[in-house]
Amino acid sequence: MALIIEKFSFGVGDRFAHQGKAQLAAIMKAAEQGVEIVPVWNKSNREHQTIGSEIASCRTAADAAVKDLGWKHSHYVDADHINLKIVDPFLSNSDFYTIDVADAIGTPADAAEVDAFIDSIPELIGSLTIPGIDGPLEMTRESIAATANQYLKAVKLAGEIYRYIASKNGEGTFVTEVSMDETDSPQTPPELLVILAALAQEKIPIQTIAPKFTGRFNKGVDYVGDVAQFEKEFEDDLAVIAFAVEKYGLPENLKLSVHSGSDKFSIYGPIRRALAKTGAGLHIKTAGTTWLEELIGLAEADGPGLELAKEVYAKAFENSAALCEPYATVIDIDADQLPSPEEVNGWTASQYVNALRHDPNHPEFNSSFRQLLHVGYKIAAKMGDRYLNMLVQCEESISRNVTENLFERHLKPLFLD
Repeated sequence: MALIIEKFSFGVGDRFAHQGKAQLAAIMKAAEQGVEIVPVWNKSNREHQTIGSEIASCRTAADAAVKDLGWKHSHYVDADHINLKIVDPFLSNSDFYTIDVADAIGTPADAAEVDAFIDSIPELIGSLTIPGIDGPLEMTRESIAATANQYLKAVKLAGEIYRYIASKNGEGTFVTEVSMDETDSPQTPPELLVILAALAQEKIPIQTIAPKFTGRFNKGVDYVGDVAQFEKEFEDDLAVIAFAVEKYGLPENLKLSVHSGSDKFSIYGPIRRALAKTGAGLHIKTAGTTWLEELIGLAEADGPGLELAKEVYAKAFENSAALCEPYATVIDIDADQLPSPEEVNGWTASQYVNALRHDPNHPEFNSSFRQLLHVGYKIAAKMGDRYLNMLVQCEESISRNVTENLFERHLKPLFLD
């Protein structure tokens, strides 16, 4: 029997593998209110390398949290943004694979291959009516060729990666997601439909797909863009997926995945409304929000915890250029808004917490401060046991903040009214 992920799934990153129980506690609070959401612990190869953690540690921490809290439902471990070069160490520890084909997006396909592909989907040429989308989609051979040249190589690569994982672990033993969000422009509904048709031809049993949406999904802060436009795009994408499932035999539970979905408070209402209207599922992946709650918990604990949190900021400030460079496209930091380390060293616990906690309405909240610390987890990693031991020492305040953040600011507005 094939492994089929549940309707609602929530990707929880845990960079230092100490907050599994606190994260699961938030999921369990949602379950108590009648909404079943399954946790998917995700950690990329880059994060493992930055922190120096073993790939198996993610599975170990997830399984321990499930056992300790007596969670009776499913849970998954995601090999986040993998490709053929790095997938092997994940094979024995993961049952969810986010296939990353960013390097192949935009690589033109062979002309004969494009022609053959278009010939195989004649039903898409012309004026196409899709239930749930206002007005027909107008698609020509030329427009489909343009989409194929942008994405066909990427789809072929996704098929290669999927078949490699299946050859090692067996078909039906894992959940497959294909990530298409690492590109400059958001996919239009016609482009997404062409991509899904190509994925069906590759016989990839995708259960989630991550397209690129309009607007900016910066790390650790709210969505930046036209919320009404996002809502229309999201609903159109749901309609395209439902159409493609029926037309091309893709898995019936295929659902949208929203990457860097944590802290995007302004779009949670539109997402919840779309899910209620259509009955669709959702996978949403958080990005670093738990790590920031660790810092908040350290600061809130005052004393040595606050001092360590201040030290993390001071070193992040010193090394900001190097820390920000890998994330340049997903952060917007105003250097003029960054307080000096000397100023932060004079802060009380509440000043640090208020600057960092994601409450945009609080007068002391500082988006640039938050984003710099978001990419500054490498500083804590270099502290080694000194940082990890402080997590244990301040566990009460940290776990309380982690659970409250995920439940109150994320799960509740997304899945509960």
